[in-house]
Amino acid sequence: MVRTITIFEEVNPRGLRNLLSTGRARPSSTNLLHIDWFGRICDRNLVLQRERWLLKSWSFFSGSVKFFMNSTNSKIIKPRVPFSIIREAIIAASDYTEQQNSMEVVEPQTQDSSSQGRTDFLLSFSTKVEIAKELVARCSSRDQSAPGNELQSTIRQLEEVIKSMAEDFSNVSLSDFEINYPLDTSQSDVEPQSASQGENGYESFVKGMYDRMGRNDIEEDSNVLPRLADILQPAYQGFLCPLTKKIMDDPVTIETGITYEKEAILEWFSNNVVCPTTRMEIRSVGFSSNLALKHSIKEWKDRNEATRIRIARSALSLADSEAMLLDAIKELQVLSQLRRCNREHMHNAGITEQVTHFLQHESTNVRCEVMQLLRLLVEDEAGKVIVANTRVRALTRTIKMISSYNSSERHAAVSFLLELSKSEMFLDRIGGTPGGILILITMKYNKEADPFSAAKAEETLKNLEKSPMNIRYMAENGFVEPLLNHLNDDSEEVQMEMVSYLGGILLEDEMKTYVAERASATLIQMINGGNTSIRREALRALVQISAHPPNCKILVAAGIMQAVVEEILPRRINSEPLDSPEEAAAILANMLESDAEGSSEMKLSETGHTVVSHYFIYSIAQLIKSSMPEKASANLVRILLSLAKLPYAMATVLSVVMEIGAIPTIVEFLNSELEELAVVAAKLLIVLSPHVGHAIANGVCKTIGQPEGLIVGYSAQRITERQAVSANLLAKLPPQSTPLNLVLLLQDTVPVILARIEELQRGEVRGGGGGGGGGSGRITGHYLEGLVGILVKFAGSLFVQEILKLALSRNLTSVFADLLVRAGGSSEVQRLAAVGLGKLSSQSVYLSKPPAEARRRSTRPVTFFSKSTSSKEEKSASICPAHRGVCSATTTFCLLESGAAERLLVCLENEDSKVVEAALSAISTLLEESVDVEGSVRALSQLGAVRSVLGVLKVHGREERVVQRALWLVDMFLEKGKEKEKLSEEIYNDKLLRTVLVSVFNRGDGGGDSKRMAENILRHINKILSYSSNNLGM
Repeated sequence: MVRTITIFEEVNPRGLRNLLSTGRARPSSTNLLHIDWFGRICDRNLVLQRERWLLKSWSFFSGSVKFFMNSTNSKIIKPRVPFSIIREAIIAASDYTEQQNSMEVVEPQTQDSSSQGRTDFLLSFSTKVEIAKELVARCSSRDQSAPGNELQSTIRQLEEVIKSMAEDFSNVSLSDFEINYPLDTSQSDVEPQSASQGENGYESFVKGMYDRMGRNDIEEDSNVLPRLADILQPAYQGFLCPLTKKIMDDPVTIETGITYEKEAILEWFSNNVVCPTTRMEIRSVGFSSNLALKHSIKEWKDRNEATRIRIARSALSLADSEAMLLDAIKELQVLSQLRRCNREHMHNAGITEQVTHFLQHESTNVRCEVMQLLRLLVEDEAGKVIVANTRVRALTRTIKMISSYNSSERHAAVSFLLELSKSEMFLDRIGGTPGGILILITMKYNKEADPFSAAKAEETLKNLEKSPMNIRYMAENGFVEPLLNHLNDDSEEVQMEMVSYLGGILLEDEMKTYVAERASATLIQMINGGNTSIRREALRALVQISAHPPNCKILVAAGIMQAVVEEILPRRINSEPLDSPEEAAAILANMLESDAEGSSEMKLSETGHTVVSHYFIYSIAQLIKSSMPEKASANLVRILLSLAKLPYAMATVLSVVMEIGAIPTIVEFLNSELEELAVVAAKLLIVLSPHVGHAIANGVCKTIGQPEGLIVGYSAQRITERQAVSANLLAKLPPQSTPLNLVLLLQDTVPVILARIEELQRGEVRGGGGGGGGGSGRITGHYLEGLVGILVKFAGSLFVQEILKLALSRNLTSVFADLLVRAGGSSEVQRLAAVGLGKLSSQSVYLSKPPAEARRRSTRPVTFFSKSTSSKEEKSASICPAHRGVCSATTTFCLLESGAAERLLVCLENEDSKVVEAALSAISTLLEESVDVEGSVRALSQLGAVRSVLGVLKVHGREERVVQRALWLVDMFLEKGKEKEKLSEEIYNDKLLRTVLVSVFNRGDGGGDSKRMAENILRHINKILSYSSNNLGM
């Protein structure tokens, strides 16, 4: 009991009363809340304010009293709210009767029953407060030696008074006092500090309230912060409209003297002619604006909302829990939407910059709410400036949130970004943020999945178009619509900028087609215009568009051919400098390479010239011979190459090239540092080589660094297209070009070639270009074909002793035989290897020597490849059945002794008819008149050649050249072989073979050779098996 009385002594009643009465003294932190309330009341001297303050105070007290009444233990006298607050409330209530008469009352209104009940309650309640006050005074001034019975009696009386006050309080409806937000006692034990005490003056107050409430449920809506602000800045009853029960915005006073919200009373008068409050009939529905009250309400709103901002900022700074943080952010959202000045207060208070830090919060809910708040705050230019200058990378975080899988976060982020895009200061920043425009474009075209984000993204992109750099970023990411719109519609200056972007960005093929459809006419018009800079940029753009073959038809229809030809030829004829020779020539080359419909036959001028006319080809060849930039020369050579591939233009191209002596110039291009020029020059020479091969070979030999430069001097680890084309050029030149062959021989190119072939077969060298793995393999295969082709060219020049010695010393027979099975997947390599073996085999009969002479020969030279040649070739000097002498791979190129014949027979199973034809030709060299045919037939029969050749007839029966070779071999087997009957019977019993033979005989193709051989074979079968010709002609 003594402990309870000590609690009552915590506050000095007289000192507290003095503070409350003046409202000017500096309050202690313990009593600040109530002093702050009462200080404002005394300052206003309004009765209704005092009533609201009193009831707010006793809202804390009511919970304590009810707790007390439900208890039986005297220790419960200490409630959840400290008795210091109860004591202050009692003292304040007692002051009500003392100061009531001295207070200035607001403009009176008609009193109703609720007002009368409120007055009666306060008078009764004040009387009981005086009694309680006297009892408290007795306890405070008690004598420690006083009898315990007296103290017990005083306390019992005080308990009865408190119970009575509680009963009175519980019987009165709080609605009579216009209080619509009762406070729980568990929220009341923390008092705020003055804002003047520091930047975070309300933090302890807010923290205490949340600690008492235990609010942690983020899903539950909460109005804690607005209620706290109402405690500090309560609204007056006179501010409420009697109709709406809400604070008025535009108060007007009617005839009865009652003030209402203007819109509410107008609506009332539309159906009624009486006063809503007094129920008196209204003679006039007119009203007058209550400017004084309107001004007071405005002042109160300013104070209330400023207080709410400070409280929300304190909660934002604390951020003790996610619930507190969300409450603060949502409160700031509400305030931001109320009035613009609130946003200005937030900017000045540093809230705008502060909330950007929460964009990195781990909670998705927090990030979403922060985005929504920032969207409101940046509606003002000042907010945009703050966000632009913040240290937090707000834009980067926003772009990341736009790509979120959470729709709420995504919608909030794109809405915020849309608001930022309305300011010029953010246009380049948004566009320059990595991934920003790409995500917006993707979102724009994703309407089905997210219509809201698609609409916002489209609007944002529209705003970003105000920056030319953003238009370029959009085009680079596949959204060229803005660029094309400005290209077609804007001023010359803008067009210049747009066309420069179009020429500088890399477009996908589909986008090139779209641009061609939309802008080809405009670009061609720019070429024909007088602005040199725009013309150059337009040509650059058309170079890229024309690089996609399907676009060329669109460009031809738009008049591209005349435009680019006029860009080159008239200036050349008039000796004027070419502004853009490279671009114009590139476009023309693209058009011809695409073989667009009508491009080669289209008239280029009024004179009727076309691109295949002598005039045009001659002009292009003259440009090639003149001193032009290498890039332009490369495109001009491309034009000539495209024309040379046209059958009806080849003769003109050859005539012009030889007429003006352009071969040496083109050969010189092989030494160019520009790989594109060297490659296209080599391709043109390859096309021309069947007609002017010797002239090309002579030009190569006369060029410094050639022809060895086409083989050596390149990286051994990376094969380029230049290497592949160069090797193929040498392979395509005539084998009879002895000077060229000798130069290659003397420059030691053969060891390099053989080494590269071995490296390619082992997979040690990779292709270094061609656009990915497929292109890389294509270049590697093409390079291998060129190298093998050069060796084949040497095999065709064995009449030169130096080359013959080379072929023997390097064991080319083994090289070609090895390539038959290790061709790197290239059928052309197999074909070339078979051709090479055929050329070598044709010389075997001249190299084979009788055994006596063979023994006198010197030791065989060492071969390049490490293939064993000792066991089979040296143990005996056996006679070759085909060449009637001692043969080997290293001395006579013999197909039988080298084992190449078996590999050639395997090639007969190849699906490529060209490989089969080459293999048959090589095998046929063993059955020529200069060899022992019977011995060869016997040897080949032992290898199973007959069955392999018959298989060729079954598979390739429609290939005339293959059939002709196969029939010749079968005819030789039937004529010279010893197992004629067995072979004839096998052919006769195979219906497919018989059908092929009869079909060839009936067709009579190939100038009669095939028919004759088929007839011979059928006659052999008929003769051997004694069948009549009638039966065989089925």
